[in-house]
Amino acid sequence: MAEAQLQQFLEKVRQLNAFVALSEADPTVRAALAACSSHHEVVNLASRFGFAIGRRWGEPDAQVGGTASLLGGQLPPPGQEHVSVLLSHDHLRLERIHSNQACSPEGFWYDQSEHEWVVLLQGSALLALEGEAQPRALSRGDQLLIPAGTRHRIEATDPDPGTVWLALFWPGDSTSGATQ
Repeated sequence: MAEAQLQQFLEKVRQLNAFVALSEADPTVRAALAACSSHHEVVNLASRFGFAIGRRWGEPDAQVGGTASLLGGQLPPPGQEHVSVLLSHDHLRLERIHSNQACSPEGFWYDQSEHEWVVLLQGSALLALEGEAQPRALSRGDQLLIPAGTRHRIEATDPDPGTVWLALFWPGDSTSGATQ
């Protein structure tokens, strides 16, 4: 482990310990923590008290690399995402999506005529697919193919430094089709 990674890891441990100490000292924080049902809710609760526990070991700072970097760029405001089209050619479109504590509006479902393949480059997300009992938990490096016409919604994405997706779209009537 490089010294910078060691320091990043130790800082996260310090933040976690401080958040635990606060939850043990303040019954309202403890009750709010006990009411959390997912990693995202715990990270969001901690961030409301100024603790940065969401970044996973080995993830770079959000600002590293500048705007040309897939992991760089400005973090969107909480609850929002920025979409950048990286490539658009014939029937293909490649997008970079940077989400910050984003979720689909209540009752909203994406229902696209395009196939969509996504990979998480940074952070994590909960993605609900219609007909599945539980949302899918995706983390850095995970990928998912969403066939055209599959209703889906974002349940949660990470706070600062956010969740970064790479999404490839192509027509649902493509001869290549979509297989899982």
